[in-house]
Formats: sequence, C-alpha cells, structure tokens
Amino acid sequence: MNFIIQFFYTILYQPLFNGLILLYNYFSWHDLGIAVVLLTLIIKIILHPLTIKGLKSQKAMADLQPKIKELQAKYKTDPQKQNQAMMELYKTEKVNPFSGCLLLLLQLPILIALYQVFLKVLNKGSLDGILYSFVKNPGQINTTFFWIIGMDNKIFIGVLAILAGLVQYWQTKISSTIQPKSNVAGGQKDFSNLMQKQMLYFFPVLGAIVVWQFGAVVGLYWVFNSIVSIIEQMIINKKQKHDD
Repeated sequence: MNFIIQFFYTILYQPLFNGLILLYNYFSWHDLGIAVVLLTLIIKIILHPLTIKGLKSQKAMADLQPKIKELQAKYKTDPQKQNQAMMELYKTEKVNPFSGCLLLLLQLPILIALYQVFLKVLNKGSLDGILYSFVKNPGQINTTFFWIIGMDNKIFIGVLAILAGLVQYWQTKISSTIQPKSNVAGGQKDFSNLMQKQMLYFFPVLGAIVVWQFGAVVGLYWVFNSIVSIIEQMIINKKQKHDD
C-alpha cells in the first residue's frame, strides 16, 4: 500500500502540483484560475493521441454492432463459440474492444491527483517538500480568475456548475451521434432508448453537482476539459463522416 501511495505521489501528484505552480509563476500572471485552465489544456494535449484512439475505437465498435448482434443470435446457445467468433471479428476488423476504456482508466487517477493538488493550493498549506528545486515558491497564491473573481465566490461556483452541466449535456449529445441506430424491436428497443435518454441527462446533472460540491477550481478544469473534448469529438465525427 505504501508503494502505491508513493507511486501516486511521485508520478502524478508532485508533477501536477509543480506544473501548476510553474504555470502560476511564469505564464498566468499570478492568477490561479488562468493557471488551472493552462494546466487543463496541457493535460489534454498530452492525452490527445489516446483520446483520438479511444474515440475512433468507440466509432468502430458502434459500426460493428450489427455484425455483433448477428453473432450473438447465431451462437446464442453456445457462449464459448460466441466469444470465439466475436474475438475473431475484432481481429479481422482490427478493433480493440477495450481501448475505449483506456483513457477513462488513465483519467481517473489524474482527476484524483488534480483534486488533491487544487485542495492543497486552496488551503494555502506549506509547499515545503512538494516543490522541485527549480520551482520557485510563490508564497501567497492569488486564488482568483482573471484577477477579479475569487475562487470561493458562490455565484462564480454556481455559474461554473451550470456551465459544467451544459457542456456535459452537449458532450453527451455529440457522443451519442456515433451510436448505431437500434435494430431491435419491442421492449429491448424501448429500454435502449430509455437508457440513452437517462444518460443524456444524468451526466450533466452529475457534473453540475460535482462542481458545486468541490468548488471553482474543479469547475474550471471540468468546463474547459469538456469543451476541448467536444472539439475533439466534433473533429473525429466530421472526419469519419467525410470518410464514409
């Protein structure tokens, strides 16, 4: 357990913390909100190749759904042959059914580390032992956005919560456009449509609640991360529509 904690601290928490302070010192004019936005963009750039790969895999899996359903119907009484046939299909079509989960699994520890970083900065705790030798201790951190709005301003947090819900709705709506049209009838189709509608509204509400609960710093990260994700999704959708 100690090894896992130390690994998390060394590989994620400390680099992200120092990155935020570097951005705060030299590129944000000593504005924490701007530093958070810049850090968000840098993380998205680093993860961009994995994001594109995950989105392409998601689209490829959606395109394979008719063939997958045919195999499920053909081998419905033989699960072993069904799994073998599906693995052969993935191999033939050069699709990795698990690649779409990779980005999510990678983002989760990053999000946890970022929350810890933001919490440490906002609490204005001692930075001793966290900063690298080449990173200057900024002393008092200006916890504002554009030097005007305080990160603890409830109105600002409320606005970010609403924005988080809206951009999450937009992102979920765009993501749903790559899903194949259901070719099943009756109760299964109704259940599938109901689940899609629930997800369309569940994630925006969840985003708004998370931002309201955890504050403006998390809100800035959530909103700008979602906006960049929407842009990436639109580019992929447009490119694959053109290829089709």
